[in-house]
Amino acid sequence: MSQLNELKIDNAGMTMIAGWATAASIIMMEQMPIFGGYSGGVEETAICDVATMLASFALFDCDIHLDGPIHIRWGTTTTRETLQIAAHAAVALDRNTDLLLANQYYTLAGPCTEMCLLEVAAQAIADTASGRELISGSASSKGVVKDKTTGMEARMMGEAAAAAAGMEIPTVNNILDNIVASYKDNYPKPPPGKRFQECYDVKEIRPTDEYLDVYDRALRTLSKCGIDI
Repeated sequence: MSQLNELKIDNAGMTMIAGWATAASIIMMEQMPIFGGYSGGVEETAICDVATMLASFALFDCDIHLDGPIHIRWGTTTTRETLQIAAHAAVALDRNTDLLLANQYYTLAGPCTEMCLLEVAAQAIADTASGRELISGSASSKGVVKDKTTGMEARMMGEAAAAAAGMEIPTVNNILDNIVASYKDNYPKPPPGKRFQECYDVKEIRPTDEYLDVYDRALRTLSKCGIDI
């Protein structure tokens, strides 16, 4: 179930929640505060993000909160500002509660591009270091283009998260600075990448050799940024 932006919900949503609670369903509440929107800048949006998470549990009785701060200009969760918002909000709740926190992934670039994999890796590293229990994605090409998501992005999420587990925060911050710097100049014209059926063998559900090569290039870039996978 999704809260409406910002800190709102409608009667239809409340009815759905009541039904799920009556059925003893596991409820996951979603909210994606907008950086640069009604809340304002990084600090204000982080406060809004914490408030939406608390509301999900206290007012809507959810079991899991699915986060995902979005940049109002780029429509993605992987910019420096949105990573910062998500990380600060998660740390605040992780240090003071035992709530289950998740985050969803919206990249600018499309599948079968190094930028897409680096965006995913940056967010997975930030989420792991800030104490999130679950990661969800990835919706490549901002989640708005048909057939533009594959298992290779999810693989990068998992491997980057595992590699970052246990790292000290200053080390993580240096790595993230390097990774974001490697793709931020491409925001105005991100590489569109390929559709699932263009970068996967659809019968075997296996990535093409081209995508495997792109993945290996992304790993080499990440190694230069300070993290080895």
